[in-house]
Amino acid sequence: MTARIADIAECDAFLAAHPEVKFVQIFFTNQSGVPRGKNLLRHDVRPIYEYARFLPGTMLALDITGEDVEESGLVWTDGDADRLGKPTPGGLTLAPWLGADFAQLMLSVYEIDGSPCDVDPRHVLQSVIDRFKEFNLTPVVACEMEFYLVDREGRPGGGKQPPVSAVTGNRPWDIQVYGLRELDDFEPFFRDVYAQGEAIGLPLESAISEYAPGQLELGLRHRADALQACDEAAKYKRLVKGVAVCHGFEATFMAKPHSDIAGSGMHLHVSLANPDGSNAFASDDPQGSPLLKQAVGGMQALLNESMAVFAPNANSYRRFRANSYAPVAPTWGVNNRTVSFRVPAGPAKSRHIEHRICGADANPYLAVAAMLAAIHWGLKQKLDPGAAVEGNGYAKAQEMGLTLPTNWQAAIDLFGQSARMKDYFGTRFHHVYRSVKQAEYDRFNARVTELDYAWYLRNA
Repeated sequence: MTARIADIAECDAFLAAHPEVKFVQIFFTNQSGVPRGKNLLRHDVRPIYEYARFLPGTMLALDITGEDVEESGLVWTDGDADRLGKPTPGGLTLAPWLGADFAQLMLSVYEIDGSPCDVDPRHVLQSVIDRFKEFNLTPVVACEMEFYLVDREGRPGGGKQPPVSAVTGNRPWDIQVYGLRELDDFEPFFRDVYAQGEAIGLPLESAISEYAPGQLELGLRHRADALQACDEAAKYKRLVKGVAVCHGFEATFMAKPHSDIAGSGMHLHVSLANPDGSNAFASDDPQGSPLLKQAVGGMQALLNESMAVFAPNANSYRRFRANSYAPVAPTWGVNNRTVSFRVPAGPAKSRHIEHRICGADANPYLAVAAMLAAIHWGLKQKLDPGAAVEGNGYAKAQEMGLTLPTNWQAAIDLFGQSARMKDYFGTRFHHVYRSVKQAEYDRFNARVTELDYAWYLRNA
């Protein structure tokens, strides 16, 4: 596996350029997608580049609430042994939302002997990327994540609501997809996201108002380095959440924060580059090259056993509803947003696939790893995706009897039983991820909720 560790010269250059920095927040992203770490002082940073920072191994296998999962084998079995946190290339940046004297440092996890830790999602992704060397191809990826802005005060009677605009005093209430007034209402928030994104080196692109009140999206540029694209996606989520708090509200990447309106997706855009940098999916045919079709065939073949990665939480499965712009079947098509795997319109050289399954709550490293594993499998087996869907993909899927596993336990079981997921993700990671998700499922379903009381307290 290719290990990528930042050189100490990167640290020295950053500290010399930013004498104002007094504090540095170090973090890494575990399998649940939650950044975890600690705050350090400036003088603590250089030793991380010289050697590493010790981190408890249990942090690699916490559930989404931060609770240990003993079944993972990373708690008592190995004595909660330390691992090494080492700096990622480009991982040391400012963190303006925390203050003018704050920086952040992204880490990746290694074993005590210096080998990459196979339970770190960054290393899982890198191991899948490395497999494309056999085809002499390089994955090109972009992550596109929707999110909601929510008021810190809930709706009267329960639930969340969009915040009031500091510019106009308006609280969004209608859909207004692509509405410019909805962007104008939160212009100070966007202005800070773009300014701070530039300060930390994020390649932010266009912003749009999405298909619900308070739902927004900012794009990230394609990268011919899938690991870098996911590092930027992780930093993007921290940035958006941090800036939102500075403006007095919250940003959430929950897949389905509201019962009655659209959920939030993470659309993954992918193509493959030839050694000369040209697009291996390029074709005058709107359906793309034979390689593109094989990639779609692989996405279809591995979709069911990957759903526990693309939809990792109980809330994730509330998003999959027909006619909601969320996919419901392993369908593909050209210039068609009713399918799971969309080939967007555009010139031949831009031909790529938009993978539309993931919720915005998915871990970007693992989601991209699962998508690329499927593409690799499709190329390896030279799979045929069948005819592209034309027209209403929801209706066509129903006619053909095509569905997704939209039950969390079923998805966890399919992942756990999958020899292909074990091969691509690695035996230990496969065991840890399955153990953590099963523990989350059991803990979630053991809770008595307000809905239990509303439905059953008087009626049972």
